[in-house]
Amino acid sequence: MGKATGFLEYDQELPAKKDPRERVKDFKELYLPFENEKTREQASRCMDCGVPFCHSGCPLGNKIPDFNDAVYKEDWNQAYRILKTTNNFPEFTGRICPAPCEGSCVLGINQLPVAIEHIEKSIAEKAFDLGLEKPRIPEQQTENTIAIIGSGPAGLAAADSLNQAGHLVTVFERDPEIGGLLRFGIPDFKLEKWVVERRVDLLLKEGIAFKKNVNVGIDITIKELLSSFDAVLLCIGSTVPRDLPIPGRQLSGIHFAMDFLTQQNRKVSDLPQVSDPIQATGKNVVVIGGGDTGSDCVGTSNRQQAKSVTQIEILEKPPVHRGEMNPWPEWPMILRTSTSHEEGVARNWSLMTKAFVGSKGKLEGIKVVDVSFKDGKMSEKAGSERIIPCDLVLIAAGFLHPEKEGLMEKLKVDLDDRGNIKTNNFATSVKKVFAAGDARRGQSLVVWAIAEGRRAASEINAYLIEQR
Repeated sequence: MGKATGFLEYDQELPAKKDPRERVKDFKELYLPFENEKTREQASRCMDCGVPFCHSGCPLGNKIPDFNDAVYKEDWNQAYRILKTTNNFPEFTGRICPAPCEGSCVLGINQLPVAIEHIEKSIAEKAFDLGLEKPRIPEQQTENTIAIIGSGPAGLAAADSLNQAGHLVTVFERDPEIGGLLRFGIPDFKLEKWVVERRVDLLLKEGIAFKKNVNVGIDITIKELLSSFDAVLLCIGSTVPRDLPIPGRQLSGIHFAMDFLTQQNRKVSDLPQVSDPIQATGKNVVVIGGGDTGSDCVGTSNRQQAKSVTQIEILEKPPVHRGEMNPWPEWPMILRTSTSHEEGVARNWSLMTKAFVGSKGKLEGIKVVDVSFKDGKMSEKAGSERIIPCDLVLIAAGFLHPEKEGLMEKLKVDLDDRGNIKTNNFATSVKKVFAAGDARRGQSLVVWAIAEGRRAASEINAYLIEQR
């Protein structure tokens, strides 16, 4: 490494954030500028560990020590070239990835790990600033045509990879804008949409065709799809939310988290709104679910000036430090406080929702009970039932599988036991139809979706070569 003693000289330092009281006034990204020299110092903490476990921690297999060394030497061109060999969209992962690579960082055994996510974002933005990230027009074109259904991270990664291989790629999206989860599911304070639009504009210039407001299976028939393209890739996501079918579910004021987040994203982007939007303004909000989606609901509710925000999770409160059964380099199952949590929320663990309560068809609260876990079994604590008053409940309990009605139903692809698309090396049971991303592996991370898209593209490319 450029500076062998960097990890001894510098502690982990990340960009400062706007004051929580200020950042809740808008939906802008919340990190302040960070000096290049400080980023160099952070890159120098990479310790030439011999066996870089960060490689296996990253679903994309990013060559992290290599680009850290290049950043320390201020060779941004080399850092960019290294990063782009494994990651199509580092400007996305550098902002919204939970950084499993950092959980596997060798330095993380007894110190805070290398700030890999920040360094990745820095490389991506430098590449745009210096003109390194520019349209790459494929030198040779094949006659092969490929349809990709869904423009989320998996679909875009596959489209980019297949286009660079010289194939003619068309991406179909039923929403009015391209980006899928990146565009409509992730709040702007984590990923401003100009970042997505910048990448889409680049992909357009490279020759990828995007068809918006097209619901495949309805606006274009399955017969037309299969007859018009040499290969089809399904990247339709895992969009069916897990519900809470408990007493009172029919009361007004109970909504799925993604409906709430999507509406706000559309509003920020000045897209057409629904006639009766979900609003947290002036309300007592309860978010059911302790994951990233629940955290996004907390941040959005605070920006909509909710009266109060409470987040509940049925599982036990995670420990502050790794437990004996969660050793390095496994992903650390520890307590995490997001930027949204910093802005104000009452967090509760080991709490189960038993019923929604209200009158005249309107939500007034949720009935909850404390639970405990022993030997893998959950039990309720006697006498702990109570009601949390609320006007709005947002269910952020995860997603089950892709939508079966419509496209999947008409294609008649086989499904696995969880309701996801069943594949063999990304190929479905239907000839020349492939699948990738959450629709195939289940609800997961954006970085996994990008990895899935890249790998599916490789399999499709091999399939098309065989068909020649």
